[in-house]
Amino acid sequence: MKHRAEFLMISAALGFALGGVGAKVLREADMDAFRLTQIRTTGAALILLTIAFVLGKEQLAVKRSEIKDLMVFGIIGVAAVTALYFFALKYLYVSIALIIEFTAPIWIALYLRFVRKKYVSPMMWWGIGCAFGGLLLISEIWSGSSLHPLGVIVAFADAFALATYFLYAEKLTQNRSSLSLMTWGIGIAAVFWAVILPWWNFPFHYLTDTFSLGGSLNNIDAPGWTIILWIIIVGTVVPYLLTVTAIRSLSASKSSVIGMVEPIFAGAIAWWLLSESFTPIQLLGCAVVLVGIYLADKAKIGASKSTN
Repeated sequence: MKHRAEFLMISAALGFALGGVGAKVLREADMDAFRLTQIRTTGAALILLTIAFVLGKEQLAVKRSEIKDLMVFGIIGVAAVTALYFFALKYLYVSIALIIEFTAPIWIALYLRFVRKKYVSPMMWWGIGCAFGGLLLISEIWSGSSLHPLGVIVAFADAFALATYFLYAEKLTQNRSSLSLMTWGIGIAAVFWAVILPWWNFPFHYLTDTFSLGGSLNNIDAPGWTIILWIIIVGTVVPYLLTVTAIRSLSASKSSVIGMVEPIFAGAIAWWLLSESFTPIQLLGCAVVLVGIYLADKAKIGASKSTN
């Protein structure tokens, strides 16, 4: 199938956006962001581990040389990304935090060009610029208030963590399956959260409490465990597997640019479920992001060439 990897990456972005709907319901019910991240990664790890054992546990074998990279991928690339984003939201508008997080493709391109000395084609730079500019229009960042220094620092740390995810996923998928990589990555993240936040203090009442879905679904109530299961499967397991599968055929820089379509999906879902509307400027921003993704996609061959 032509453009299969791009389709998988876009589907993953849709999954992450759909998972965000459930996360918003629980966050508005005052569930702690870090506890939500903890149960998300733990549930996903259990599902992935079960699937891996059924399909063949031998794929989970790890070489000593891989341990360090898997630890970095799990703790920084998986555990830190969501946690830092939620932390930044305490000090910044969602739109501003999201824009800073999605500077990740810029840092990836700079890393490839100046640290690994790889050739990054001009079309890739134009693609990154268009996609990032489109996100600025979608967020209408100029309408925000002054920026909190700590929030900005944490949001940029989140962008670096996201860049780490893409770079290490690209590296690690060369020698192991997508299922194996994400089982290890999310599993390490789950253990990390268990150490930081002991399970005996977990607010388990969120599993049995009932919550209104809000917006156009305000008349529908759902038990917390179903919302959490939605976040785990639709918003975590499926999109993560799709992402690392796509990265096998795409570069880290290109994958991260295509991932910028996530805010468009998030906005469309908010319009559909939460009755939030797009302004003309935001619609223009969506179009500009799509142009940027197209340019980055066309830069695939050039971006893989070396400067030597």
